[in-house]
Amino acid sequence: MLVDVIAESVLDTLELVPFLFVTYLAMEALEHSTGGRMQGLVARAGHAGPVVGSLLGAIPQCGFSAMAATLFSGGVVTVGTLVAVVLSTSDEMVPVFLAHQEPVGRLLSIMLLKVVVGIVVGLLLDAFLHAVRHVGTPQPHIHDLCERAHCHCEEDESAEQSAPVEQGAGDATHGHHHHGHGHWAIVRSAAVHTVQVTGFILLVTFLFGLLIEVMGEDSLAQLLGSHPVRATFLAALVGLIPNCGASVAITELYLDGVLGAGPMIASLLASGGVGLLVLFRTNSNVRQNVAITAFVYAVGVVVGLLVSASGMLF
Repeated sequence: MLVDVIAESVLDTLELVPFLFVTYLAMEALEHSTGGRMQGLVARAGHAGPVVGSLLGAIPQCGFSAMAATLFSGGVVTVGTLVAVVLSTSDEMVPVFLAHQEPVGRLLSIMLLKVVVGIVVGLLLDAFLHAVRHVGTPQPHIHDLCERAHCHCEEDESAEQSAPVEQGAGDATHGHHHHGHGHWAIVRSAAVHTVQVTGFILLVTFLFGLLIEVMGEDSLAQLLGSHPVRATFLAALVGLIPNCGASVAITELYLDGVLGAGPMIASLLASGGVGLLVLFRTNSNVRQNVAITAFVYAVGVVVGLLVSASGMLF
C-alpha cells in the first residue's frame, strides 16, 4: 500500500510540473517586460476574469487551479477569478465518468453547473469586495514571490545590467527586486519556483493519499451515505483534500449510488485539485488563504444543499 501511495503521489505531482513551470515562466516574462502596459492590460480584462477562469477550470486537469493560485499570489488575477477556477475545476471527475461509460449529457450537465456556479460566485465576490472594501483589479507583484522563495534571481544579471544604469537608478533606490533580463534568468527563476512548490505538493499529496488508503472507500461510504445533510458537509470537506484521489472517490461513490447528487456536487465544487494547496504555499497571507478556503467550502455546502432540496438529478 505504501509503495502504491508513493507511486500515485509522484505521478500526480509530476503531471502538475509542466503547468507550474509554464505559469512561473509566463509570470517571470511578465515581470521582465514592460510592467506598466501589462498591468494596464490586466486591469482592463480583470472584470471578465471569473468568466474566463471558470471556463478554463472546466478542463479536466488539476493544473489550472494551481495556475490560478499562483497568479493570484502574484497579484495578476482577482480573488473572484481564483474562486471561480477552484469551483469549476473538474479534476478527475471526467475520466471517471468516461471510464464508467456514463452518458455524455450527464457529465456535461454537472460540468455546466460547476461552471455557472464558478462564474456567478466569482463575479459576485469581486463586485462585493469592490463595493465594500474598494478592492479593485490587483496589481502584479510577482517579484514578491521571488523574495519569499529566496531564489536569488538577481545573481544571474548580465554584465550589462551590473554596470551603472543612470535612467533606472530610481528603481533600485525604491527597493525593487531585480532579475536579470536574459532568457536564462527567467528560466532559472521559474525552475526554482517550480521545484520548491513541487516538493511541497508531493509531500502533502503523499500524506493525504495515505490517509485515504488507510480509511478506505467503504469507510467513506459509511460516513457519507447515512444522512444527506451530514453527507453534504462531510463530502465538501473531503473535496478540500488536495489530492485527485478525493474527487475520484466521491465520483465513484456517486456512481455506485452511495452518495446523492447534492453531496456529490458539494464535494466536486470544493475539490479544486491542488489549487488551494499551492495558494497556501505561494501566498504569505495565511488569514486570506484560510478565508478563501472556508468560502469555497461554504459555497460547496450551500449549493449541495440546494441541489438536494430541489431534487435535482444528473
